[in-house]
Amino acid sequence: MSALRPTHDERSRHHSHPAGGHGHGHDSDHDHEHDTPGHGTGRWARLRHQVGHFVTPHSHEAMDKVDSAMETSREGMRTLWISLGTLGVTTVIQAVIVAFSGSVALLGDTIHNGADALTAVPLGIAFVIGRRAPTRRYTYGFGRAEDLAGIAIVLTIAASSALAAYEAVDRLLNPRDISHLRAVACAAVVGFIGNEWVARYRILTGRRIGSAALVADGLHARTDGFTSLAVLLGVGGAAIGWRFADPIVGLLITVAILLVLKDAAREVYRRLMDSVDPHLVDAAEAALRDVDGVLDVGSVRMRWIGHALRAEADIVVDPHLTVVQAHERAVDAEHTLMHAVPRLTAATVHTDHPPVGGDPHAALRHHGG
Repeated sequence: MSALRPTHDERSRHHSHPAGGHGHGHDSDHDHEHDTPGHGTGRWARLRHQVGHFVTPHSHEAMDKVDSAMETSREGMRTLWISLGTLGVTTVIQAVIVAFSGSVALLGDTIHNGADALTAVPLGIAFVIGRRAPTRRYTYGFGRAEDLAGIAIVLTIAASSALAAYEAVDRLLNPRDISHLRAVACAAVVGFIGNEWVARYRILTGRRIGSAALVADGLHARTDGFTSLAVLLGVGGAAIGWRFADPIVGLLITVAILLVLKDAAREVYRRLMDSVDPHLVDAAEAALRDVDGVLDVGSVRMRWIGHALRAEADIVVDPHLTVVQAHERAVDAEHTLMHAVPRLTAATVHTDHPPVGGDPHAALRHHGG
């Protein structure tokens, strides 16, 4: 639906500006008084809102949002470096055992674990870039760097799957025995433990800070853990003399990597296409309908920028309101959205009105709402 466009100066569009970008302060400038008849209710509403902010502080000021972004970025960076260290140790242990055992299944697992560890590099760069303040050219900031990092991760997973497949096929065509089976089995268990721990850590942190790339990386690590256990099948087959067991498991690991690739690519694609959880839109619409003075709710649009949400919403208000009164309804609606939707850091609310004495839904129908 297109943005609502009132046709008269007093019915002009009112924007509840992005958090921190208000031309009015949430804590001070809303106590201005209006002598408009019948506006006493608005004064009491503002007073209640100010008291509520005093009892339950919730600032939308720019500095608070920057601090929040910095904190989530630091948490993401800490998660990445700890993950990199854990998977790095796991990869080194497995690589040493691959060198003297000749297990292609373990080699595939080692390649994948090493690639998983290296995905921390593009994500780390993205978190650093994402901390930069908006500029005149990049007015929304640099949060989209995380989405670019997601693409790099997908490409890394694809490359690791190709290399693992090549090694497994080569071993099928040129079979060789593997040695040190107990060491290979221990390396498989070490790979599972390391990957599962990293997966849990990344997924929990990614969901907490709203980073799709970090969640995708965590899912990647989780599947790595189960592919590590698959190496045990190759060990068992080799123990009873099945020379093809090891390369066949290597191919199975490749298939598992491809499944991870599919899931990760889907997550990154959705983020690039501005996909959001429909439940967030439902929550926003329900919250807006509960705002005093809102007669109807039109289009609600949301998008992720890095690990922060931005929103735009259309509401219908009484046509007899003045510009200032309609603006106050928009500000109330923005405050409500900020409290109702997790990780929402900025919102823009457009106001429209029905014809005088007409159907409040008419304005939305007129604009395709």
